[in-house]
Amino acid sequence: MIIPVILSGGSGTRLWPLSRKLHPKQLLDFMGDGSLLQTTVRRGCSLAESGAPIVVCNECYRFMVAEQLRQIDVSPDAILLEPEGRNSAPAIAVAAFRVQEKNPDGLMLVMPSDHIFQNSEAFYEAVQRGVESANKGDFVLFGIVPTSPETGYGYIRHGDYFPGQGVCPVNEFVEKPDFKTAQSYLDSGEYFWNGGVFLFKASVYLNTLKELEPAIYDACRDSVEKAQSDLDFIRLHEESFLSCPSKSVDYAVMEQVENRVVVPLDSGWSDIGSWDSLMRELPDDANGNVIIGDVLDEGVTNSFMHSSGRVIGVVGVDNMVVVETKDAVLVADRSCTQDVKILVERLSKAGRDEASVHRQVFRPWGSYELVDSSARFQVKRIIVKPGGILSLQMHHHRAEHWVVVSGTASVLIGGEEVLLREDQSTYIPIGVKHRLTNPGKIDLELIEVQTGSYLGEDDISRFEDAYGRSGDSQKS
Repeated sequence: MIIPVILSGGSGTRLWPLSRKLHPKQLLDFMGDGSLLQTTVRRGCSLAESGAPIVVCNECYRFMVAEQLRQIDVSPDAILLEPEGRNSAPAIAVAAFRVQEKNPDGLMLVMPSDHIFQNSEAFYEAVQRGVESANKGDFVLFGIVPTSPETGYGYIRHGDYFPGQGVCPVNEFVEKPDFKTAQSYLDSGEYFWNGGVFLFKASVYLNTLKELEPAIYDACRDSVEKAQSDLDFIRLHEESFLSCPSKSVDYAVMEQVENRVVVPLDSGWSDIGSWDSLMRELPDDANGNVIIGDVLDEGVTNSFMHSSGRVIGVVGVDNMVVVETKDAVLVADRSCTQDVKILVERLSKAGRDEASVHRQVFRPWGSYELVDSSARFQVKRIIVKPGGILSLQMHHHRAEHWVVVSGTASVLIGGEEVLLREDQSTYIPIGVKHRLTNPGKIDLELIEVQTGSYLGEDDISRFEDAYGRSGDSQKS
């Protein structure tokens, strides 16, 4: 059996302002057929003899990951929650302990959650070619057949094919080259891009890790043994996991072992690492433009234009990227899109929310969206899913006024419970415990007006919560 292991911990800062720290690129739908996470999970589950997937993600993404799996009717074997990212070697290790617990000889197909494979059949065929080697105890890598001299990828130098096996020995791993070197790699035909997709036995990985990186092995073992179930999640033991060294699987294992082979993979792969790389994956018009959303263009060529809501007018430019969201606009030359991460770093250092969250913030019960704000008031649009229930909470510095726009709201204020319908409203004073529930079968939509001396999201004390969250709303 092949167990898909999905690594979903990246932040995708080069795709800002759509991708943000608390809503990263793997949770976004760029191609119109589901988020990158959803397409990765579907790809893994479509393999012959595949088992239920394991997803490893940061704990702050847990409800969004669970909801996206529910939307595609996938019940995972586990969603393992990292308290903080420690790179790919530990992430794979905790999944390997989970696989070994249930099936010591199980094969793990490790996949990043933010890659695209245009030709799924070619992917499935490549995986099947690697099964025999993986069952023998080899580490199987999937080398992406290069199509251009890319300087942003690592490379794998391969040897001649083993007779009748469809796999090659791995001769060398090469770091990201300069352009001239990358062109020589392409011309030689001896190199693949390293796409970060692997197939191997869980037991082989753990035994190798124990020998080569015992500190990683011990920390991950302890974090799994001391893990706690939390609703639909497995929360890794925080202290144990944070003691783990941060190291990629390439450095920790793949570059040090001899029992490694590579399967060539030519399936229209992209890691969607920048706006320019995303543009190359989408259909363009007669002027070489990719246009998404409400865009008016005149005399524009070879450009990417994306509107999330407002109309964008673009005139007389070439080779540009223009991306609009409700709270930020990016304008960049296509040749400089790798440098978008520098802007995000500056926003983060300045403590700006735009680096981390969108105006619409998702919660396990639904979402809220900032509409307007000033020094002493804030207006939000709140949507609560059917059956959704906010925590029993209280605020020290703000009062709240709720107006139901559609649906039905059950509101607990102090010790009194009231039922509100469309066009009805209520008021929650400062310091009063309250809870909001949607008892209906359609979404509850309401407008919330907050007033007070402090309106930060951390002004919340939770007393009960159906989703196991603590008082820190920003992380929940």
